[in-house]
Amino acid sequence: MKDVVRLYKKWNSIWQSKVWFLLPSVLGVGAFAILPFVQVLVRSFSGGLAGYRTVLENEAFHLAVKNTCRFVGVGIPLLLLLSFAAAFGIYKSRWMRLLKSIYLLPMAVPTAVVALIWKVFFHKAGLMNQLLALFHLEATDWLTSDAAFGVLIISYLWKNLGYTIVLWLAGMAGIPESITEAARVDGATEAQCVRYMILPQLKPVFFTITMLSFLNSFKVFREAYLVAGAYPQKSMYLLQHLFNNWFTNLEIDKMSSAAVLLAVFFAICSLGLQRMWEKEELS
Repeated sequence: MKDVVRLYKKWNSIWQSKVWFLLPSVLGVGAFAILPFVQVLVRSFSGGLAGYRTVLENEAFHLAVKNTCRFVGVGIPLLLLLSFAAAFGIYKSRWMRLLKSIYLLPMAVPTAVVALIWKVFFHKAGLMNQLLALFHLEATDWLTSDAAFGVLIISYLWKNLGYTIVLWLAGMAGIPESITEAARVDGATEAQCVRYMILPQLKPVFFTITMLSFLNSFKVFREAYLVAGAYPQKSMYLLQHLFNNWFTNLEIDKMSSAAVLLAVFFAICSLGLQRMWEKEELS
């Protein structure tokens, strides 16, 4: 009887703490994320380590990994730098609300429209080459040469710049004005205020923005696919293209092995970045 009473009190405390509100989310994550990944993990070992060996020896996989790492390594630093400069420029401006709305417009544009815009601009007979012709410069085949990688970077920056600016502005809004005002009174320049006063206060926001920018970098595949198809120029061939082509050919074993490898890699990168961030905050 005492055990029943103790169990009743335990469940009653859980009910009163309203933890049960998390149950739908836990069930959803378990059913649509954890269980499918477990199935993929089991499927990847169905043939032993042969599936992993096949993926690691695949030239298309090497090209996709190289291009994706290159894209992330170039696109994310550029996005963080440009968005912070723009956010700092419009911060406390009387036109800030209007400028934020303008910067956010690309997010409201459908992907198909964005792809059409890039085709109009970067086609061999498009607006960019017509503009180059005005200055007597040689035309560039933007989508079928190495310049395609630059088009991919521009697409990523154009699509995500406004959203990242808003995140920077939200972080800047939480910085007390007294900090920068006291620094200016002591003779600090604007650059010194940014380096020693503003940036240290934005460290938590910087971590969040970096992670979101990293996740958003994988969404550029939609524009790349609509503009250049399933087999674009080599510099634009990303991991998403590889997985899409494997799925089209029903090469599920390759997809499973590659998905596990990427999941482990992303987990290590995320945990490593978080560990580095925690050490900086403690120091």
